[in-house]
Amino acid sequence: MSDPYETRANAPEWSVTELSFALRRTVEDAYGHVRVRGEISGYRGPHSSGHAYFSLKDEGAKLDAIIWKGTFARLRLRPEEGLEVVATGKLTTYPGKSGYQIVIESLEFAGAGAIMAMLDERKRRLAAEGLFDPARKSLLPYLPNVIGVVTSPTGAVIRDILHRLSDRFPRQVLVWPVRVQGETSAAEVAQAIRGFNALPENGPIPRPDVLIVARGGGSLEDLLGFSDEAVVRAAAESMIPLVSAVGHETDVTLIDFASDVRAPTPTAAAEMVVPVRADLLAAVDGLGDRLAIAPLRLLERRRGDFRALARHLPSADTLLATPRQRLDAASDRLPRALRANAVAHRMQYEAARARLSPAALRVRLERLAERAQGLGTRLTGGLTALVQRRGDRLAVFSDRLRTAQATNLRAQQAQIALRRERLATLDARLGRAMAGDLKARGQRLGAVDQLMRALSYKGVLARGFALVRDAEGQAVHAAATVASGARLELEFADGRVGVVAGGAPAAKPGRGGTPKPSQGTLFDS
Repeated sequence: MSDPYETRANAPEWSVTELSFALRRTVEDAYGHVRVRGEISGYRGPHSSGHAYFSLKDEGAKLDAIIWKGTFARLRLRPEEGLEVVATGKLTTYPGKSGYQIVIESLEFAGAGAIMAMLDERKRRLAAEGLFDPARKSLLPYLPNVIGVVTSPTGAVIRDILHRLSDRFPRQVLVWPVRVQGETSAAEVAQAIRGFNALPENGPIPRPDVLIVARGGGSLEDLLGFSDEAVVRAAAESMIPLVSAVGHETDVTLIDFASDVRAPTPTAAAEMVVPVRADLLAAVDGLGDRLAIAPLRLLERRRGDFRALARHLPSADTLLATPRQRLDAASDRLPRALRANAVAHRMQYEAARARLSPAALRVRLERLAERAQGLGTRLTGGLTALVQRRGDRLAVFSDRLRTAQATNLRAQQAQIALRRERLATLDARLGRAMAGDLKARGQRLGAVDQLMRALSYKGVLARGFALVRDAEGQAVHAAATVASGARLELEFADGRVGVVAGGAPAAKPGRGGTPKPSQGTLFDS
């Protein structure tokens, strides 16, 4: 039986470094490339060196992991804390701490469940920051002048959007081309959203009034770029109203929650941002017809009401007819009564005169005169009283007439006040409609003016170019048409300058060594 001590004494002796590297070679040979599924733990972002250090863990174990700087830049899926992934790489050891670790070469999601878990965690975190708050969302403009579209310029999505806009209401469309799938997709989409918002209000490139971020349908992995945190933050920060139209109606990305409006499809997004032009024209024409007919109809109705009220109001002749007739009858009876009374007294006088002497007659006459004077006074008083009574009755009728007129006038004034209120309401509606129409026409005029400025050659002169005209004021298109000594005029952005075509510069040799004639200079020396 051998001595255990002697056996141990004969065993080869290893240094710590030799043993560490031997173990490393054994591990690397036995586990050259492996795929490990686990949850990322302890990830705090890349180190200052650019390398990333973290761990992969499951219910029973924990494995250190490292991603070198060059590999980290090429990863399609960036590590996140708590994300369940499948890591592919090489298993090795780290002699400095007697541990083993995996050097990761690629990362991928551990199934759709891992993607959904990552998206749920990101959604909760961004929602806690208030990025999905409905109070942050803006209303879409009713009729935008310029529409910005962030999508791929070669896909069917942009063609569908342009076709739908052309059918409903043609508008100016600016397309910011981006990749809608791949490693750089999220960064390009976020940059496009911020780029549109950075455009000045009255710059050479018009600033869109509404943005559409669009992409066709795809798998959950294909749409991950639109759930990237940078894209969500760019959408939430956008001062321009933004419509997300990513995927089909059943596809949901995080940009849908940060955008102002979510459209089920890109075509539906185009329908949301513009109204139907034909419907608007029909509605405006209908309102214009109603606006033109309403004042005439109102005036005709007021005229009919006035005529109807005038027919119910009694005239002054009607009110005074009966009193006037009674007064005429009394006036007709009064002369006859006076003549009959005078005749009766005359007869009595004649009879008495025959019986009386001149003296008695004189006395009698005196008495009769006195009596006649009394009767005249009574007659005058009676007439005065009769006229007074007729005047009182006429005053009563006049008061009743004034009362009736005042009552009728108050009713008319109330009706007129009501009609004035209705007329003021119609006038206000007319003012708003005219103001809206003037504003729309002003916007159209501004757009035409902007187009005219863009097409004018003066914009070219402002960039440093000049326009050459001959003595007749015609534009010169070629140097060969200008003779030496000819008078020319140069137009710059700030004015015109007259020049004379001068001598020719040195010419390049032509075929056979013969120099070609030079063009010359426009300025005299």
